[in-house]
Amino acid sequence: MKKDIHPQYYPEAKATCACGNSFITGSTKPELNVEICAQCHPFYTGKEKLIDTAGRVDRFRKMQAKKTDISAKKGVKKERIKKQK
Repeated sequence: MKKDIHPQYYPEAKATCACGNSFITGSTKPELNVEICAQCHPFYTGKEKLIDTAGRVDRFRKMQAKKTDISAKKGVKKERIKKQK
């Protein structure tokens, strides 16, 4: 391994999250500031946040409901045709 080309490694670097949680980890910097950690990340906490930008989720749900309504109406029409024969 070449000398003087690798950064110094800090095995006990302190990482601080925006939520206030702090923990010790290994890094090439002595202190780290992170925006999200395992204590506040929705995947780990189980509190999933659904961000609805400009009503996209509602629009998607309406589209899905419309598709099921159309397919249900098609099924009724097919039954009527079968009964008439």
